[in-house]
Amino acid sequence: MLRRASLLSICILAAGCNQEQQGNQPPAGAVRPQVSVVMLHPRAVAITAELPGRVGASLTADVVPQVTGIIKTRLFKEGTEVKAGDPLYQIDPASYQASYDSAEATLQKDQAAIPSAQAKVDRYQNLIKQNAVSSQDLDDARATLAQAKADVAAAKAALETARINLDYTTMKAPIGGRVDASTITEGALVSSGQSTALTTIRQLDPINVDVTESSANLLNFLEAVKSGRIKTAGPDISVKLKLENGTTYAHSGTLRFVEANVSTTTGTFTVRAEFPNPDRLLLPGMYARAILEVGLAQDSFLVPQRAVSHNTRGEATASFVGSDGKVVQRVLSIQRSVSNNWLVDAGVSDGDRVIVEGTQLVRAGQDVTATEVSVDDATGDIRPLSQSSALDKPPVASAPVRAE
Repeated sequence: MLRRASLLSICILAAGCNQEQQGNQPPAGAVRPQVSVVMLHPRAVAITAELPGRVGASLTADVVPQVTGIIKTRLFKEGTEVKAGDPLYQIDPASYQASYDSAEATLQKDQAAIPSAQAKVDRYQNLIKQNAVSSQDLDDARATLAQAKADVAAAKAALETARINLDYTTMKAPIGGRVDASTITEGALVSSGQSTALTTIRQLDPINVDVTESSANLLNFLEAVKSGRIKTAGPDISVKLKLENGTTYAHSGTLRFVEANVSTTTGTFTVRAEFPNPDRLLLPGMYARAILEVGLAQDSFLVPQRAVSHNTRGEATASFVGSDGKVVQRVLSIQRSVSNNWLVDAGVSDGDRVIVEGTQLVRAGQDVTATEVSVDDATGDIRPLSQSSALDKPPVASAPVRAE
């Protein structure tokens, strides 16, 4: 009886062990989870900086009177384009014309005194040789001639001043551009040197865009250039503009200057770009975002943002499908965002297959079935590859990718 019980116990233990071994193995014919992957290859990535800013006129001039008088006529149409030198206002010139005529008459009178004084000097120079006049008489004659010449010079200066004031009665555009509304009407009295401008002219073509960048980002960029990760674009940096409604401005601009001063309150500095504006689409005060192409990162990897998550330590991680078909999770070193991708400088290598869809259904070490897809850089949407595309063929970028 005891022997029969022992045999029964052995059979039960053997059956339990067999069931445990069968439970640790996947059932025969089990379906592997399906995941979508993107094959990574190194490529050149255009490094850009997208910075907020405001549009401003390239030239701005306030039109203020240089003489006092009554506005007789307004000679421009508000809101139109004017050229430098175009007449804008006519101040009543009557009093200034009279001053000019008076100065001209004074000059003629002073000029008439010179021949008489010159003749007296010439005569005394001949008489003094005969001791017919004293040296004092000759010196007085010379002083009279010098005074007459000085009077002529002063009269010429007064005449020029009167001419300038007379010209100022016709107020002209100091620069070309679009003229604002007039702040005064015909018949108004204006004063020389008044603080209130009669109108303002703004040059809109070309036009400036002033953007701000943090000093911290500048230091990071310079460090990347020094280490060789980024090759600078050179002195002629191209700039594109994204408008308030999300559209991209049709014309490219040029970087004009970088402010050599960092604000102590905001930690930012100003960067100015100049854009052509033939259609006058850009107006001063508009908000815009300038995209500066500052450099090129050679042999870089772009990992779709949808494939990257973070672990409990805050590290960026992504899941990959190894050559054996098993899932592997790695920690990535991210530099910056590039459209809908991350620019990664550590944690990936050529030919890696990163999972972009189905990550939630798998775990590290699990066997999966991988289907290669592509991810649109602009939208982040997944697109199927054609049947003829090989897994080991690198993607071809039709346009440089822009960093945000």
